[in-house]
Amino acid sequence: MGIWSEEVLPRATDVLLDSPACRRWRREVVKGLRGVVVELGFGSGLNMAWYPPEVTTVLAIEPSPVALRLARRRTAQCPIEVRHAGTDAQSLEIDSTSVDAVLSTFTMCTVPQPAAALHEVWRVLRPRGAFHFLEHGLAAEPDTARWQHRLTPLQRRIAGGCHLDRDIGALVRAAPFEECAVRREYLSGYSRLRPWTTLYVGAAGKGGPG
Repeated sequence: MGIWSEEVLPRATDVLLDSPACRRWRREVVKGLRGVVVELGFGSGLNMAWYPPEVTTVLAIEPSPVALRLARRRTAQCPIEVRHAGTDAQSLEIDSTSVDAVLSTFTMCTVPQPAAALHEVWRVLRPRGAFHFLEHGLAAEPDTARWQHRLTPLQRRIAGGCHLDRDIGALVRAAPFEECAVRREYLSGYSRLRPWTTLYVGAAGKGGPG
């Protein structure tokens, strides 16, 4: 599993999560981001092309050296400053109340303790900061959800700990954000792959003075 998880999986993810359908939702989820942004699961930099000009700095949280090497081409082509700021979303090496926004795309499925990661997101955000997320997770349809529960043990073994059946909306609502807007969507063109293509798209806000 060492070669698979460390060498093959980051390259496969770079290809699979750069489809036109994924790009559409990446463009959507970054809208409104500004200033200093922490990106959880930075991966190979697939969001870099879509960040709005109001973003000045991206603090990349990414454990995979291969993914970071793949990201170099994208970061070199982008005027935004990118700094590698850690490897663990559950324990961010970032000062409290120091960043304007946090972005997570296709990441919470693999974090061992997503609730801990979301508390870290809340901690590092400035008052009135925003958490934007694009994740896949538990479907609303019972038949699809049952398949997700069945497939998750295998999915975790072959996809770096990825869970198909996490209720991302419930996890975000349980965190100490004051505001949360989330909706379920589906990747277009993948109707037969619903266990893998149920999306949660949304944003949550931290309270406090502006």
